[in-house]
Amino acid sequence: MDKIDRKLIMLLQSNARISVKRLAQEVFLSAPAVSSRLERLEKLGVIAGYTATVDYVKLGYHILAFINLEVAPSEKVVFYPFIQQCPNVIECNCITGNYSMLIKVAFPSTIELDTFVGQLQQFGHTQTQIVFSTPVPHRGVAPVEDAEKSPL
Repeated sequence: MDKIDRKLIMLLQSNARISVKRLAQEVFLSAPAVSSRLERLEKLGVIAGYTATVDYVKLGYHILAFINLEVAPSEKVVFYPFIQQCPNVIECNCITGNYSMLIKVAFPSTIELDTFVGQLQQFGHTQTQIVFSTPVPHRGVAPVEDAEKSPL
């Protein structure tokens, strides 16, 4: 992965809808060359997909929360299919520490959040934090500068 690939990734992370023509202008390559690079990055799994950033509040989801859940290793085989089917789960991460899962959720109200937390408690102890504000929203990561450290 070279500097051009890294710049393409940075541009796409800030605007996944940017046109190939505009990307080409930004990196001083032809549109076919940029398309070829994007296709290669997709095949390698560096670019895993393209998404839209939405405003949860404008969609009616006024409660954003993080739920810590302590799941026994033997329960993961049941928990993973359960959590994957929950539409209000934005993200679920297996983590280290006192809890084994960190779950990010969005709900219209605390009543629905409370019901969901109750469902989670069949898998283990929970701890919930409700988000008041987000001074740093989700953003992309800067690709590794040192090409020797990159697996590509």
